[in-house]
Amino acid sequence: MICEGCKNLIVTIVNKGWSEKVIHASREAGASGGTILMGRGAGIHENRTLFGLPIEPEKEIILTVVEVDQTDVILSAIEEAAELNTPGMGIAFVINLEKMAGRVHMTCKINEDKPAGDST
Repeated sequence: MICEGCKNLIVTIVNKGWSEKVIHASREAGASGGTILMGRGAGIHENRTLFGLPIEPEKEIILTVVEVDQTDVILSAIEEAAELNTPGMGIAFVINLEKMAGRVHMTCKINEDKPAGDST
């Protein structure tokens, strides 16, 4: 395990096409990046039709692992960039990560002289 209680996960769900704004804002605020997943909405603002056929709106889910002390600044930047105060634009929330593995670059400097996977 890499971490015990020292990181937060910001989960942001926005309409398709808005993830780049979220990633850019979070990086500007201090995050190292994020992971973008595709999804579809089923909320109250997704009950739209076209010619009588229901439309399933595509969503983008952005997962951003951040330091606890950076969380508020990064979340505020995401909220502003994605216009989350506008109904139907999306949602963001924070989950505390008690344990995680695989994010070695967040805890140590990688020696660029060694090939990947070389532990010597």
